[in-house]
Amino acid sequence: MAKTSSAKKANRVSSRKRVFNIRTKKIMREAIKLTATTALAKKVTEAGASLSNTYKAIDKAAKRGIIKKNTAARMKSRASRAVAKATAK
Repeated sequence: MAKTSSAKKANRVSSRKRVFNIRTKKIMREAIKLTATTALAKKVTEAGASLSNTYKAIDKAAKRGIIKKNTAARMKSRASRAVAKATAK
């Protein structure tokens, strides 16, 4: 338990940021899953539309520091590769 007033404030701030971080990470994961499922189902137009939403969610998470820059690049690369694979066949 925090004793000093500054430690108590830091605890409040970190718990508030935790909520935002969890929410952003959940939105990102849902966007990635949607892109993957539409790409596997060969729904080309929906996959292309969901890919831009996935990019947006991943970039926001990277900007806020929830995921690292290279992790974001890897996720975007895998998502675009899955959509490209669906459109090629």
